[in-house]
Amino acid sequence: MEAVAKLRNYPTSPRKMRLLADLIRGQRVDLVLAELEHNPKHPAVPLRKLVLSAISNWKQANEGGDETGLVVKTIYVDGGRTLKRMRPAPQGRGYRVRKRSNHVTLIVDVKSEDAKASKKAKAATKKTKETKNA
Repeated sequence: MEAVAKLRNYPTSPRKMRLLADLIRGQRVDLVLAELEHNPKHPAVPLRKLVLSAISNWKQANEGGDETGLVVKTIYVDGGRTLKRMRPAPQGRGYRVRKRSNHVTLIVDVKSEDAKASKKAKAATKKTKETKNA
């Protein structure tokens, strides 16, 4: 059973956060935590906390199951609200400064090999039933 964690209105541009999201997509959770802990980019800290929150949510939903097989199934970054500010510019003008924010959605789940194995087993039993009936 998968677990979801969301980070809303984090004040950095979505492009900067997507660089880290692309780095961790599809990896095991323990590797992701180690990678984010040593990453120098400033969005790495809240993203690490988000992964920890998703792990905690998964444990809560699965009665404290073993999280060694967890992987980052899905992560996506959407643009949040943009604060519009004015900056003084030459000759009495004002330039617009857009302070962007983003929303991150993270889904963790157990590795899909277990799910594939169960699907193959179901398909095999289905085939044997069909051959017995024919």
